[in-house]
Amino acid sequence: MKILFFGPNGSGKGTQGAIVKDKFGIPHIETGVIFRENISKGTSLGNEAKGYIDRGELVPDSITIPMILDRLKQDDCKRGWLLDGFPRNLTQASELAKALKEEGIDIDIVIEIVLDRKTAKERIMGRRLCVNDNNHPNNIYIDAIKPDGDKCRVCGGDLKTRSDDQDAEAIDQRHSIYYDEKSGTMAGVIFFKDMSAKNGGIPRIIDLDGRPGVKDVSAELMSKLG
Repeated sequence: MKILFFGPNGSGKGTQGAIVKDKFGIPHIETGVIFRENISKGTSLGNEAKGYIDRGELVPDSITIPMILDRLKQDDCKRGWLLDGFPRNLTQASELAKALKEEGIDIDIVIEIVLDRKTAKERIMGRRLCVNDNNHPNNIYIDAIKPDGDKCRVCGGDLKTRSDDQDAEAIDQRHSIYYDEKSGTMAGVIFFKDMSAKNGGIPRIIDLDGRPGVKDVSAELMSKLG
């Protein structure tokens, strides 16, 4: 089961990816982790990537994609994998598809969590962290986990916010890239949907409604994955 996973910041993609990982015993692969591992190990690709990162530049696809391919060939990926966080735009989608085809690696499933931009932004900015346990779910914009005033709904502890959750400009910038259907991440999603339509439904496309709670989205995902 080889999966590409898409969803905007605020959609709960990371949570659902972890659930798929545990359910099917496949690695949840994130590009940020791949970068850190290659840099820490001092691989040739990692050293090249570090040079770009140290200069504050984006790491080019000519380095990122080989890193991803190397990760997908590792032993723990023999039963499948879930790739999260790449591709981020149309060009990367096309280049990744080409590289995978050259390596004889098929994509089985493309999952997209569908969530409108306004709701995604509210979910990010509405997150509140319990000082006693960050795993206690609290969000002022989600009725099911709305806190009791300024207190944790689970334990009554004080709540705080993460500074990046309140940076509306940064959130808008990330979402502008994701929701761009001409050249951004959504253009990449459309690329794989077109591929599926031309290839008789391969890869299989799974669209998930991201508006319900985590359990409901998980239930829909598991039913569609079979």
